[in-house]
Amino acid sequence: MATFSQSSLDKGSDITKSFSQSTIDKGSDMIQDFLCSTCEEKKLDKMADFYCESCVKFYCGECVNMHNKLFTKHTPYGRGAMKKWPVAKKVEDFLLKCDIHKEESLKMYCDDHSELCCTNCAFLKHRLCQKVVLISDKVKGQSTDLQKLSVSIKTILEEIKKLQDNQEASIQYVQSSYDEQLHTIQKTRLNINSALDTIEQKTRKEMKDTLTKLQASSKSDVDKCIRLRDELQQLRDAMQDISDKSKLELSFIAIRKCKDKIQQSEAFLKENSLQAKVSITFLPNHEIVQYLSKLSGFGQIEHSTQTLMGQEDPNKVITVQGKSEHNVKISSDSQKCIIKAICVLPDRKVLVVDNNNANVKLLDQQYQVVSHWSATGRPVGMCEITPSEVAVTLNGPDTNIHEVQFITVNNMQLVVGKKIQLQHFCKSIAFHQGDLYITSNTALYMYTLSGKFVSKMYEDTSGIETVVSCAVSPTGDKLYITNFPKDKLLILAMDGSVLATFTDPALAWPAGVNVTPSGQVLVCGGRYPNYYIIQLDSEGRRKLATLATEKDGARCAWSICYNRHTSCIIVGIGRSNSIQVFKAQ
Repeated sequence: MATFSQSSLDKGSDITKSFSQSTIDKGSDMIQDFLCSTCEEKKLDKMADFYCESCVKFYCGECVNMHNKLFTKHTPYGRGAMKKWPVAKKVEDFLLKCDIHKEESLKMYCDDHSELCCTNCAFLKHRLCQKVVLISDKVKGQSTDLQKLSVSIKTILEEIKKLQDNQEASIQYVQSSYDEQLHTIQKTRLNINSALDTIEQKTRKEMKDTLTKLQASSKSDVDKCIRLRDELQQLRDAMQDISDKSKLELSFIAIRKCKDKIQQSEAFLKENSLQAKVSITFLPNHEIVQYLSKLSGFGQIEHSTQTLMGQEDPNKVITVQGKSEHNVKISSDSQKCIIKAICVLPDRKVLVVDNNNANVKLLDQQYQVVSHWSATGRPVGMCEITPSEVAVTLNGPDTNIHEVQFITVNNMQLVVGKKIQLQHFCKSIAFHQGDLYITSNTALYMYTLSGKFVSKMYEDTSGIETVVSCAVSPTGDKLYITNFPKDKLLILAMDGSVLATFTDPALAWPAGVNVTPSGQVLVCGGRYPNYYIIQLDSEGRRKLATLATEKDGARCAWSICYNRHTSCIIVGIGRSNSIQVFKAQ
């Protein structure tokens, strides 16, 4: 076992321990600052602006003046040269602390296991190791590339954040799917109830028919009894009337009729002499109850896991196979729908902006409207903010009102949240890593998520609707905007500079642009009757494919969105009550 002297073990950077500083912890970031040493001696907390390496002290702006007068040869380092300042005690304590023995400091390194050790670790875990050295000896003659490690940590942090975002989205998605399947269970129960109601109605009808049949038979007997009684009573009364009248012919007829009627009555009585009371009995089908009692539920509960794939080729050509249309008009709509924006959430719900009827509609996975929110102004653009929240641009009803309304999807309902007021007309909107990108018909603006104006990134005042729709690449390095009257698509860098401009005879009146999670660029639009959906390369320099035209059923397309869950392209149509869904591969 390696041996160490106690004096060697006690070596350390004791100088920095004499420095005072206040520390502010914010999340996992460690933000440290230093207090003025002179002010601290006077029990005053004042931030230091200078550090003197000769004095090994910190000074505020006032105290450094006295220091400079007393020590003219000292050169204090200001905050612009903080690399010359010592390591803050908070940082040093954090790095030196042993992860296992929290009260101990790391002072050794085991080469055999590539592990940092405190004295306790060295004694308990590494006493049989041959290569345990002091850290102070280990670092002699070695260079440390902290910058390279910092880059690696930044990359890993981004990956972890991406994984965290995906897992948080998964939590939201599974909760949403749970709520939706509860809805299905309730619907199944209603269907079972409806089926049982139908069976009950059929059984009731069968029993009613039996009752009617039995009552009709008894009613016939009752009617015959009444008729026979009436006829016999009439004959009896007639015989009493002629008994003393010496009417031989009438007496003969009466006797003959009486005998005939008596014979009929006796035959009838004999026929019905064994007639018992008739009743109806229902014999339940016990197999139904037995079958239901054997069931463990209305159906099977399953779960599926969708693996998130890595970044695919952004220039992989999409092919379209088949189209369907789905009606999104609701009873309160007074106009034909104009779907100006579409958004697909991670839980597969679809939101559409109906500009003409001033509402936002929530669709289920079958594209049926399940809920809606009515706006006071005219909604135009929409983008996803979180797995359950979107941002919608609105204008009006007053001409001075321009805002972004945040909406959350909660249990199949649309719940409005905060608003951001803008000073310009707002149209399309995109979001990436805390930044909002909003078009105004002639310019592209950047805002923070809290609504703070950042910059006007791009402007074209040569006409109207020169900056209409916008989209951001999944990697956040490019922006795409459509110029409606000049029939072109612009690709911008994140500083607003134009990287490329795409023009093509087929790109007439480009209305909507969407970028898939893989980076594939989709554009829709067109002039009557030449409507289109096309795919461009990610650099915006060439057309990769025409996905659909009017021959394929494409109509006046105002908006477009790729549904990655179902591999479909959803298109919003102008002045139509339907959306179009193109199956893609």
